[in-house]
Amino acid sequence: MQKTTAVILAAGMGTRMKTKIPKVLHKVGSKALITRVVDSLKVSGVDDIIAVVGYKSELVEALFGNEIKFVKQEELLGSGDALKKAMPQLVSCNTVLVTCGDAPLLSDKTFSELLAVHEKEKASCTFLTSIVPDPFAYGRVVRDESSRVVMITEEKDASEEEKAIKEINVGTYCFNREMLEKYIDEIKINEKKKEFYLTDIVGILREKEEKIETISCEPEDIVGINSRKELAMVNNILNKRTLDKLMDSGVTIVDPGSTFIDESVEVGQDTIIYPCTVIEKDVKIDENCKIGPFARLRPGSQINSEAEIGNYVEICRSVVGERSKVKHHTYLGDTIVGKDVNIGAGTITANYDGKNKHQTIIEDGCFIGIGVSLIAPVKIGKGAKVGAGSVVTKNKNVSAGSTVAGVPAKILETN
Repeated sequence: MQKTTAVILAAGMGTRMKTKIPKVLHKVGSKALITRVVDSLKVSGVDDIIAVVGYKSELVEALFGNEIKFVKQEELLGSGDALKKAMPQLVSCNTVLVTCGDAPLLSDKTFSELLAVHEKEKASCTFLTSIVPDPFAYGRVVRDESSRVVMITEEKDASEEEKAIKEINVGTYCFNREMLEKYIDEIKINEKKKEFYLTDIVGILREKEEKIETISCEPEDIVGINSRKELAMVNNILNKRTLDKLMDSGVTIVDPGSTFIDESVEVGQDTIIYPCTVIEKDVKIDENCKIGPFARLRPGSQINSEAEIGNYVEICRSVVGERSKVKHHTYLGDTIVGKDVNIGAGTITANYDGKNKHQTIIEDGCFIGIGVSLIAPVKIGKGAKVGAGSVVTKNKNVSAGSTVAGVPAKILETN
C-alpha cells in the first residue's frame, strides 16, 4: 500500500443538534463519533491521521492528545477550505483519504476497499457512493451516458432532473496527493452558501480528464449525524448489530427492542438477558447466567457462570461469583462477591465516603438478608450471615461463619 494520510473533517458546530459541545464528541454507544472514525481508519492500516477542527477545538484535541495531529480551521468556510488548511501537512504521502468525523458506521473494511480500488486503478480520485431511496439533502452523483462521473451536485444547486438521482456522495474520498495539490485551489466559493465545497474537486478533475473511480457501500453504513434523531438512529443500528452478534453466538436476548448492550461486552453461551436491561462497556458475563429484567451492569463488572442478576439491580466495578444470586433492588459498587452467595433485596454497598471509593468483600457461601447496608471498606467472611435490616459499619469485618444483626450489626453467634 502506498503511504496514506487520512484527513478527518471535524470542525463543525453541530447547529441542528442544539449543542454546546463539538458535534463529533457526541457518543454512539460508549465512543465519541470521531473516535469511531479514528479507530476504523487505524484498523484499515492508516495510522497517519489529521483532524481539521474548529468549534471548541481544544475539547477534541484533549480527547486524543498526541494520538493524531490537528489543524485549526479558524473560520468555518466549508469542506473545501478545511482540506486546504490541511494541505501543508500532506507532503510525505502518496494518497490522501478524506472522511467526515460524524459518520461513525463507516467500517475499516470500507476504508480498506476504497484504498485498494484507488491504488489498483491509479485514479486521481476514488470516492464512496451509495444508492438510497430518499436522497434528499445529499449531493447527487451525476454521470454521463457512459456512466462516467461528471460531477457531484449539492441539493441546493441541483436541477429537478438531478434531484431525482438516487446515487449519492457519501463524503469519503481518496485523492492522489499530487493531483489534489495541483487543483484544490481551483475550488471557488459557492455564492449561495458562501462556502468552498470539496465536492467541486470531482467536477474539476473530470474537466481535466483525470481518472475518477467510485465504489458503493450500503446505505446503513453511511449515516452522518446532524441531529439528535440521527444520533438515536445510529445508536439503534449499532445496538442491533451487537445484539444480533450475541444471539448468533448462543446468547438469549428475550426482547432486543428494550435491551442495550455495548459492543465491547462479552457474554457467554446460554446466558439469558431479560427485557429492559442495560449493559455498559467493558463488562464480562460468563455462561449460563441470568441477567435482568431492569438490570444495569456498569463498566468494569464481571458476572461469573450461573450467577443471577435480577430486577432493579445495579452492579458497578464489581465481581459476582459463580452461582451467586443478586435478585432484587440492590446496588453493588466496588464489590467482590464470592461463590454461592445470596444477597437479599434492597442490599446496598456504601462504597463512596464523599472523597474516595472503598471496596466490599463478600466471601463464598455468605447470606445477606434484605435491606442490609454494608459500609465500605468492609469484609464479610466465608459462610457468614447478616440479618435483615442490618448496618455493617466500615472496618467492622464480619468473621467467617458468624451471624450478625442490628444497627450497627453485632455478633449473634459464631460457628
